[in-house]
Amino acid sequence: MVKHYCTHNLKGSSGVVHLVEFHPDISRLQLFSSSMDYKIRIWDLNSSKCVAVLDGHFSAVTSLAFADGNTLLSSGRDKICMVWDLESRESKRTIPVYETVEAAVLLPEKGDFSQLGVKKQGLHFVTAGSKGILRVWEVASAGCVYSQPVPFAPREEPSERSLCQCLWVPARGELVTVSLEHNVMFYEAQTLQLRKQLAGYNEEVLDVKFLGPGDSHIVVATNSPQLKVFELATSHCQILYGHTETIMALDVFRKGLMFVTCAKDRSIRVWRMGKAGRVVCVAQGLGHAHGVGAVACSRMKESFVVTSSQDCTIKIWNIPESLTSKAKAASISSPETLHARVTEKGHNKDINSVAVSPNDKLLATGSQDRLAKLWSCSDCSLLGVFSGHRRGIWCVQFSPVDQVLATSSADGTLKLWGLRDFSCLKTFEGHDASVLKIIFVSRGAQLLSSGSDGLLKLWTIKTNECVKTLDGHEDKIWGLHSNKQDDMVVTASSDSCITLWQDVTEIEEKEAQAKQEEQIMKEQELSNLLHEHRYLRALGLAISLDRPHTVLTVVKAILKEPEGRKHLEENIVRLRKDQKEAVLAFLVTWNTNSRNCHEAQAVLEILLKHEAPDSLLQFSGIKPAVESLLPYTERHFQRLSRLLQASMFIDFMWQHMRLGDTAQQDNGTL
Repeated sequence: MVKHYCTHNLKGSSGVVHLVEFHPDISRLQLFSSSMDYKIRIWDLNSSKCVAVLDGHFSAVTSLAFADGNTLLSSGRDKICMVWDLESRESKRTIPVYETVEAAVLLPEKGDFSQLGVKKQGLHFVTAGSKGILRVWEVASAGCVYSQPVPFAPREEPSERSLCQCLWVPARGELVTVSLEHNVMFYEAQTLQLRKQLAGYNEEVLDVKFLGPGDSHIVVATNSPQLKVFELATSHCQILYGHTETIMALDVFRKGLMFVTCAKDRSIRVWRMGKAGRVVCVAQGLGHAHGVGAVACSRMKESFVVTSSQDCTIKIWNIPESLTSKAKAASISSPETLHARVTEKGHNKDINSVAVSPNDKLLATGSQDRLAKLWSCSDCSLLGVFSGHRRGIWCVQFSPVDQVLATSSADGTLKLWGLRDFSCLKTFEGHDASVLKIIFVSRGAQLLSSGSDGLLKLWTIKTNECVKTLDGHEDKIWGLHSNKQDDMVVTASSDSCITLWQDVTEIEEKEAQAKQEEQIMKEQELSNLLHEHRYLRALGLAISLDRPHTVLTVVKAILKEPEGRKHLEENIVRLRKDQKEAVLAFLVTWNTNSRNCHEAQAVLEILLKHEAPDSLLQFSGIKPAVESLLPYTERHFQRLSRLLQASMFIDFMWQHMRLGDTAQQDNGTL
């Protein structure tokens, strides 16, 4: 590896070699490999020859583990693990594990593994494979002594939960596994308790919301029946099982501890987060005839949930007090059953969105029939219809401060509606594609919208204008939510990305104000320095302000002094190299104006006089500076030459006139 050259080229395997492992005893200089012929080959690195072939598997060998210098454990997709004696190079034992094994890891001899069923001395190993669970096996009895409990039913055939890798990390006392869903799981080795989980791939993200009392987590609905809850500080992910088909939408109650999900399996589920951050399902409800596509929680108290479905109906579900009380919720062993209090046919086409007003008295729906409707929460009676969009409505939202409803549509527009007369108050145009989600931000003063083109737009309601366009996704943005502090937004898209956005308005305003105050202080200091004739300091400060005109003012002030050229020369020479480069760039600008060319030429003369040619060539921007200086300098000298000729002509005429006057006086005398 140090000198980057190949030391061995081992030939003789049949087909692709997919597994290699060095013997842990480096003095043996042996390499073990397996290829598509299902055999394990032992290579002597001294002679570069295959010295033995271990034949016993009937499918691909997936892992090799060494118990000691003379014992080898191999696993395969033929649903067996084999223990080999490396001295006799024969199989000692075959253990049927009844699943496709992708990795087998030997448990260390030292350590307390009694919680994993290890009661006797001897070889024990952990398998990871198609069932998606970790199991501990005893070699002596060829039996399974422990199976990891999981919140799902293990399958015999490979699925997205199947494990494809397993690794022992002795320094941390952990076992790390990787699933086919690209999830990395860290287990405590002695108990196989999950310490941390990293979700590597989200597929298409359909919805996202902040979760927890301090918005410390986000809950994500991906294109699957499982929910993912991420802890923002550590990226630890909980995967929640319950729904049997794709989860379509979710919403969180005001306190942030409970949330509701709805799915294509026609059910809704209520989930609760405990003190330790662990989330469990506390209730479920069935009643819709088709998949449930939208859900909204009550805003003031955890009292009810509103759902809408592809069956064009709206349902209101009451939340039992047993779920809202922390003490009672902790004692729930299995999910309670919810029943719909009210069912109402709301639209003639699919209902895409539902929202509850801040006072829990009204609810709004938006549908593919291009209509938004306002309903009473008490009995689900229709109060009014909002008509005006040219295509289906994707999202409805109540304003947190005004009696206003916002809607977004596939026609690319957003509209604000008055709740009293159901009239359109404002229309926002700017999206080139369907507007999928909208939320009120900045305490109700602005709207944030997301489109199917992957763009976010921020709108100021008062001026009706788009003040910012954010490009952070490459596909449809289905999820959009702001935290309780109203200073952070999370977005989720079909491009599998979840993005957190920070509101930096106040930070930028403070920075701009601080910069302005600093500028004023520097300008005052510059004025004081000029008044005190401290020209070197004044020149350096003017250069740091990056103001060519201010530097010119300082140069002119120096030249007006007695022996000004001498003082200017002394100050320019004492400048740093970067300051001289800045002055050179400034004098290029001054030289374009005939009023300032004398100061520019004076500074240029000093630089040419005191800087060696090699040093000048090292100045940044010297080439364009020279190219700009030459034509204007020639023009100035031509103008001076013409002025000199005119001056000489005027002087000659003046002398001639004086001689004529003298001759006339002499004639008069004579």
